Amino acid sequence: MILIDFNFENKAPLKPGSILLSEPFANDEYFSRAVIFICDINDDGSFGFVLNKYIENEIGDFIEGFPSIATDISIGGPVDVSNLFYIHSLGDEIPNALPISKGLFIGGDFEKVKELILIDADKSKQIRFFVGYSGWEKNQLEGELKDKSWIVVNDIPADEILDTSSDDIWTETMESLGGKYKVMSQFPQNPSDN
Repeated sequence: MILIDFNFENKAPLKPGSILLSEPFANDEYFSRAVIFICDINDDGSFGFVLNKYIENEIGDFIEGFPSIATDISIGGPVDVSNLFYIHSLGDEIPNALPISKGLFIGGDFEKVKELILIDADKSKQIRFFVGYSGWEKNQLEGELKDKSWIVVNDIPADEILDTSSDDIWTETMESLGGKYKVMSQFPQNPSDN
């Protein structure tokens, strides 16, 4: 008989650019089977965006006069849901954008974003939009990691972070880790469904 350690933790360091995968049985409106891209960690806490929850709206529903583009808008989390946020790989093309990690940036001059998309609609593939964000107070996320609520994954390419076409990024990312995580990716969300 082969025993598999189903301890849901790893030793990957948490840093800007990390991905958090929720534990398989989390039952929460925002964080059930969530994949979160971490944008910043500082003395006040940390924040990021849920990558795999979407809304039906288009950007034009939020921003009048925004160019019509084919893109999905993610529900970034439960904080500040009245605002639209964005990450991108456009770097210096967007003045005042702040670097996150490995070629990804957050925010910057929104009028320049609109201008770039008007000139070249393909630029929209380098931008990802979110309504709201996920935030943790000082030491809160570290406590959740100790409680094994999340697994940290690093070195996910920028183009995968910006891609909204994946049907099930949580399962795909868990499977890619192999071993016990691949097995966990097949767990039913509600254990009584098994």
